[in-house]
Amino acid sequence: MSAYGHQMEREYSAQSLSSTGGSEMGSRYTMETGIYMSSFAATVFISGIVTAGVSLLALLIALAVMLQSCENTNSGALQIYKDIDSYSYCKSYALHAELNSLDVDFFPAICKDVAVRYINEGQYMRDLNMTVGIAENFFSRERPLNDSRDIVLMDADDFFTSENLHSHLSMRRINKDAFHDSSRVKNMFAVKLYLKLQAGGWPLILISRKPETLRDATTEHLASVGCGGWSSLIMRMDNETQMDSQQHFSKQRTALQKEGFQIIATISSQMDAVRGPCLGERVFKLPTPMFNYKTEDYVGSTNL
Repeated sequence: MSAYGHQMEREYSAQSLSSTGGSEMGSRYTMETGIYMSSFAATVFISGIVTAGVSLLALLIALAVMLQSCENTNSGALQIYKDIDSYSYCKSYALHAELNSLDVDFFPAICKDVAVRYINEGQYMRDLNMTVGIAENFFSRERPLNDSRDIVLMDADDFFTSENLHSHLSMRRINKDAFHDSSRVKNMFAVKLYLKLQAGGWPLILISRKPETLRDATTEHLASVGCGGWSSLIMRMDNETQMDSQQHFSKQRTALQKEGFQIIATISSQMDAVRGPCLGERVFKLPTPMFNYKTEDYVGSTNL
């Protein structure tokens, strides 16, 4: 090969090396400045982002639900506290109204709704059941002695429902149905206690506010509800029809004690029957609805 040919070969080889080196440098540069990713890797990456987003959304929803639940719980607790406060507030008014024979107009407006709920939601029945249970517990430890001179006095009018009595007008203005329901419930528990005492051998004397002219009808009604076998039924005499009912009960108890009877207990749902002298060893006051009817309203009635 001539000298010229060797020179051309060297130049060609140099160009080839130069071209190869440039290609490697160019490829390296591309890899450093760009991101190459296969379709599988891209799918995995996108799926991860979606999963993270869904998890975050679920977390936010869970937090929102928890916050709403806490809010509802707090709201319910506040409502319960409000109901308890209203009930206690109105019970205090009811107690003073009963002690002083006050009219329904004495009560704050909020108590009219509370009084109806007291009956409809079953609290009145629970209070009656508790009081009767206390009385039954006392008599379970006692036995009648003294040759039948140990007696228990019961309010005869507690065995009558509001359909038999003239209920107070102001009570009917509140809720007539609720009042009638409460009267039936009281009648049921009064009869239950009567039968329990009778089964225990206690002589039972019944005192009523109604006049003597209604004796036959009263006796018939007592028998119809299962309250027979009493020792005595005391009614108002003609000269007692205008007497205050508390004075009437006190007079009858005093007379019984003077006759040698030992009053073991006095039982009534009305305040007039559990105040005054000669009440005996125990007094059991059956609860009444917050708005109580006035017993004086049916004293002169000719119907049951």
